[in-house]
Amino acid sequence: MDTTFPRLLLQHAARRPTDAAMREKEFGIWQALTWAGLAQLVEQLAAGLHAAGLSRGEHLVIIGANRPRLYATMLAAQALGAIPVPLYQDAVAAECAFPINNAEVRFAVAEDQEQVDKLLEIRGQCPQLQAIWFDDPRGLRNYSEPGLASLDTLADTGREIAQGNPGLFRAQVEKGSPDDVAAMFFTSGTTGNPKGVVHTHRTLLDRARAGAEFDHLTEREEVLAYLPPAWIGQNIFSYAQWLACGYVVNCPESSGTVMIDLKEIGPTYYFAPPRVFEGLLTTVMIRMEDAGAIKRHMFHACMRLARRVGPALMDHAPVKWIDRLAYRLGDLLVYGPLRNNLGFSRVRVAYTAGEAIGPDLFTFYRSIGINLKQLYGSTETAVFVCLQPDNQVRADTVGVPIRGVEIRVAENGEILVRSPGLLKGYYKNPQATSEVLTGDGWYHTSDAGFMDAQGHLKIIDRVKDVGRIHGGPNDGALFAPKYVENKLKFFPFIKEAVAYGDGRDRVCVMVNIDFDAVGNWAERRNLPYAGYTDLAQKPEVYALVKDCVEKVNADLAADEKLAGSQVNRFLILHKELDADDGELTRTNKVRRGFIGDKYRVLVEALYDGRPEQFIETQVKFEDGRTGVVRATLRIEDARTFPPVKAAA
Repeated sequence: MDTTFPRLLLQHAARRPTDAAMREKEFGIWQALTWAGLAQLVEQLAAGLHAAGLSRGEHLVIIGANRPRLYATMLAAQALGAIPVPLYQDAVAAECAFPINNAEVRFAVAEDQEQVDKLLEIRGQCPQLQAIWFDDPRGLRNYSEPGLASLDTLADTGREIAQGNPGLFRAQVEKGSPDDVAAMFFTSGTTGNPKGVVHTHRTLLDRARAGAEFDHLTEREEVLAYLPPAWIGQNIFSYAQWLACGYVVNCPESSGTVMIDLKEIGPTYYFAPPRVFEGLLTTVMIRMEDAGAIKRHMFHACMRLARRVGPALMDHAPVKWIDRLAYRLGDLLVYGPLRNNLGFSRVRVAYTAGEAIGPDLFTFYRSIGINLKQLYGSTETAVFVCLQPDNQVRADTVGVPIRGVEIRVAENGEILVRSPGLLKGYYKNPQATSEVLTGDGWYHTSDAGFMDAQGHLKIIDRVKDVGRIHGGPNDGALFAPKYVENKLKFFPFIKEAVAYGDGRDRVCVMVNIDFDAVGNWAERRNLPYAGYTDLAQKPEVYALVKDCVEKVNADLAADEKLAGSQVNRFLILHKELDADDGELTRTNKVRRGFIGDKYRVLVEALYDGRPEQFIETQVKFEDGRTGVVRATLRIEDARTFPPVKAAA
């Protein structure tokens, strides 16, 4: 059915006015906003923005976390035919300047003082930025910048206008078309400036509905919106599908209370990138290691059973009655309390995407009764391309093409997608648009992969990153850096990895340890340390990471195509890779080329055979100050294994 986001809002408000549309936790108490209340707020904000001069086709920047009034502002802009542009709330001020200037933004809405300060800092670079409205007034009482006002002021103005012209809002909504631009999302910009991905109401709602149909989502779902709204994944789950289905979106009090809020809400539909699931499991394992001997023994015994029969039970496969009985007992003693402790007691469908998830991690969640699945998509495809059907869930694939999606594999192994959810184009960048969209509607994903015999898609790496080893005993061998990095990150002690090897005679890796997991491991062994840099260079920690690297090598040796990608040498970095230092994107993807240039001296040391290397690195702290981290890094050799020959 052809429609727009504001029309869907009005339909929900008319059909179920007193039902909760959103909840927000404030001062420890959940406050509900009904569909009728939300529609009224959107009307007031839309009238206020109209009076301020926001016109059809114009862009409005929104920067902040998930907040009902920021969602309402997006709907208000769309009601006027304007285009909301969410920006990452953790981006530094300088990163906001390009999107604001690129989209010629005159008006911005900020969550709080932190976001207002960023916008004021770059105002000199963005002379067209006329007005900034803020949601949370704390700390802003004495600000007297021109054009700075609260959303309350905007809503009050809009209320007066709406009372004087009650037909204004609906008349503006009716002017909207499904093919109007609904939102613009800026890519993470792994190379160069980010690109504005333009999506219409039709593309976003088509994919939202396709995903909802696939997993039988209804208005009874509960969702916790805790990831950045600027990321299209969060936007699809808590905005597009929210309005398509009419379920309840819950906004946590702060990033620090997400785990508590997760337990209180008990979502039925949940999404998280792999690193969130890794962090949850790491927390569980740390707590179990600190538990008493009896509790620890019971946990490990139940988990051995769960890994053996849990996934089969989840997939409704045949399981012996004695195992079913034992699993029920385990559910009573361990799995049920564990799901409750994680906040997953009511989860019906949980998804992960963005990066590969480790098979052991994936199996853990499914074995304790959580229906965790993988999906495949991107900003340009409005997320939903492939999803995993219930009872066909595997750790090494990303599912099957869903309604409306066609997939083709090019000769170079690149995945091509044709779908009703494809971007309209990159804003003001026709050349980039023509590079990814063919004349007959195929989108170049830049991912390398293939369809397996069961019709599931398997992703190997980025096409541009798949290379070859040059020289040495593995000359000509395939090198897939992301594949190697993800295998290393499957270990709870390794948070990040950066692999090099294309055009070189061997593979070398730089590693970030997980400070919490390794710190707890060190404390249980009475190993003293003074911060991340000191802990990372401990011989015992190197031995721990070396064991992980060699396990990955043994695993790679069993893969005939990737046996040449085994890691020969590695080092542990002296600092954590950070988006503020340019080493990660805002979606926490490694910027491998940037890191290679920044740490060129370390890359050269890895390949020169040096046992150690001094490094001095400038870092940026959260409060904007800069400092320098100095260290002499150890470099270790890792054992490699001969390729395992496939059986004849």
